[in-house]
This record gives sequence, structure tokens and C-alpha cells, in this order.
Amino acid sequence: MLAAIAVRGEKLPRGRELRAACLSGLLVLGIGNGCLVFSELWVPSGLACLIITISPFWMVGAEALLPGGEPLHLPSIVGMLVGLGGAALLFAPDMHTHSLKAGLLSGFLVLQLGMAGWAFGSIYQRRQTTSVHPIVIGAVQQLAAGLSFLPLALLFPEHPVHWSVRGVSAILYLVVFGSIVGYSAYIFALDRLPVAIVSIYPYVNSVVAVTLGWLFYREPFGAREALAMAIIFTGVALVKRYSRAPAEPAASPVPAARTASQA
Repeated sequence: MLAAIAVRGEKLPRGRELRAACLSGLLVLGIGNGCLVFSELWVPSGLACLIITISPFWMVGAEALLPGGEPLHLPSIVGMLVGLGGAALLFAPDMHTHSLKAGLLSGFLVLQLGMAGWAFGSIYQRRQTTSVHPIVIGAVQQLAAGLSFLPLALLFPEHPVHWSVRGVSAILYLVVFGSIVGYSAYIFALDRLPVAIVSIYPYVNSVVAVTLGWLFYREPFGAREALAMAIIFTGVALVKRYSRAPAEPAASPVPAARTASQA
């Protein structure tokens, strides 16, 4: 991504902007995604997805507690709770198919650390004053997080990788849609939308995952899934309807995309 951006002549971050982007990437992707992967040593993936739906409350709470942050609004919190209920309905009935390991508490605590890293890293980046486009910032964050994991990957070698067409296709899918498209869209939305709206992405992810599973793998989709999706969409609509960006004081940082559009 950075190579393509440089070829196009886009401005790259330097100095303070570069350090802030790297730190944010380490918090969001390094700690956030790293803890998610590590927690699945103890927690089934379905349960991990359910626990992650708590993350909107981390983001909104952290933003409200920090100086100059967006205040809490009861209707937005109600919308998040509605969406959380829909996500629980979507995932919880399948939990009986997984055996819960003794390290469930450890996995839960690691996930909380990851959600905290994602929340504070996102808010930290959101508050930075920069003239660089948010898509460029997202590329720098992903590179910084990848480089930070390289020593760990070399230090803890696993079994040899057996390459296959299916495995390579899965990696390419994650690179294109998970990183280039998905994370870039998240960073762009974080720059433009209120925190409460951006924070509910796990609810939308749940709907997308179930829909793709039904379309491509013929996974079951019935009345429960349809009702859960309707509840999630209701929660998202409530958050969208009642969330509003705070009035910006004169000394507040200028959002990155707005600064870029003025340059």
C-alpha cells in the first residue's frame, strides 16, 4: 500500500506524524489483533467473537473519560445494548458445540486487554493533527504492526507451513478485504464519524460473517439469524440516529481528512 501511495505522489507522514501513526498501529493492530489471536488458545473463536462485541463500550467510555471527548448519550448506549443483544442471539446458541477450556478467564482477560488497546489506539490517532490522508495513516499502522510481530514470529517458531491453493487464497482474501479494504475503511470512518458510530463495527461484522457463511458455505440461516440481524440493525440505527459529534473548541485538533482537504 505504501509503495502504491508513494508512486501516486501522495504525502507520507514524517517526524511526529510518523511516530503517532506507528504508536497507534502498535496499539490497535499489535495489541488489539494480537490479543485476539492469542486468546484463541483458550477461547473458542465463536465465543471470542461474542466477547469482542463488548468493544464499543470500551471505545465510547474511553472517549468520554478523556479531556475534550464526546459525551455519553443514553440513547446511544441503549442502541449499543440492543446491538449487543442481537450479537448474543447470533452467536450464543452455537456455544454448546464448543468445549470451554479451563483457561476461559485468561482468554477473557487477554481479550479485554486487546479491546483496550484497540480503543485507546483508535482515539489517540483520531486526536492527531495531520495533513496526511487517513488511508496513508492506515497503511503506516499496518506496516508498523507487522514489523513489530516479526521478532516474535522468529522467536517462537511453529510447525512448518504447508502451502496450498486454498491457504494462499485465504491469506490473499484477508490481505485485500481484511487489511487494504476493511482496515482502511475503518481508519477513514474514524476520521469522519463520531466515535459511537465507528465503535459498533463488531455488530456489522457479525452480520457480514453470517451472510458470507450462508452465501458461500451454505451455513444454516433461519428465523433466529434473521431476528438477530434485525435486532443488530435496530441497535445500529439507534446509535446512528442519536450520536452526534461534539462542538469543536478553538484549540481542538483538526481531523486528519479535513486538514488534508484544506491543504
